[in-house]
Amino acid sequence: MEQTDRIFVAGYRGLVGSAIRRELEKQGYRNLLLKSRTELDLMDRAAVDRFFTEERPEYVFLAAAKVGGILANNTYPADFIRDNLEIQTNVIDAAWRAGVKRLLFLGSSCIYPRLCPQPIKEEYLLTGPLEATNRPYAIAKIAGIEMCWSYNRQYGTQFLAAMPTNLYGPGDNFDLQKSHVLPALIRKAAEAKANGERKLVVWGTGTPRRELLYSDDLAEACVFLMNLPDDRFGTLLNSEEPPLINIGTGEDLSIRELAEVVCRVIGFDGKLEFDTTKPDGTPRKLLDVSRIHALGWRASTSLEEGIRLTYEWAKESLVLTPA
Repeated sequence: MEQTDRIFVAGYRGLVGSAIRRELEKQGYRNLLLKSRTELDLMDRAAVDRFFTEERPEYVFLAAAKVGGILANNTYPADFIRDNLEIQTNVIDAAWRAGVKRLLFLGSSCIYPRLCPQPIKEEYLLTGPLEATNRPYAIAKIAGIEMCWSYNRQYGTQFLAAMPTNLYGPGDNFDLQKSHVLPALIRKAAEAKANGERKLVVWGTGTPRRELLYSDDLAEACVFLMNLPDDRFGTLLNSEEPPLINIGTGEDLSIRELAEVVCRVIGFDGKLEFDTTKPDGTPRKLLDVSRIHALGWRASTSLEEGIRLTYEWAKESLVLTPA
């Protein structure tokens, strides 16, 4: 990507999109196409087609999505499959019609089978049943991968699907009704400390293991992938298999261990209590990141540093009351 190229960051206000915007600006890209939801509703096909026809973006980061944790996915399954299918279908098809050079579709590690061999290789896609608690979302994302693959094969596009592990960072959602596990733990620990409580309740048994990636590290990986030379980028678009690449740290820890790290960073020294009436979700999700490591990228932000930066952002943004 040249610094003057027209680059569309779909979903630039979300956790992933805002990180990609920061990374692009840090690297000197000056021609970013940024539209809020009120300016461009990605679920409105006519509006999306009109935007691509008029603006002619050359590169697209498709980070827009409806996302949420176990509670949100269980409560609004129809919303998760419908909204995500509409957003990605509209953008991917319009990108092809407008002659976009490269598109990066952002998915999630939940696309892989619930009881996948660990660490999870890209080729494990569609080899077993999905986790029931987020199956509608996962199926929508799998459809997005298949769509990128199909357009590449039929139309010669260069659309790549990147599957990050569990993400966190500035811009995360700290609403306990909708959040993922890490921002939920940060909020609970901060409020417990501020209120002088001696107990912090964690959903589930604490035994599932999770890999976590700081959002700015993901953004760096995304820009890195979009800037690969044609020959190396082309190796990821092999027509014999989905154009799919994992992005993560290659390390995981249990929910109990994660809660302990959060409490240590925030300074809450009370007791952890596990509510085993609540669902655990997938037992383990550790990505095999050997493919992106071989290309020359590795995550650089430690978990403790990432949690500290996220907590500081949440306080400065008044998302959380300082503990």
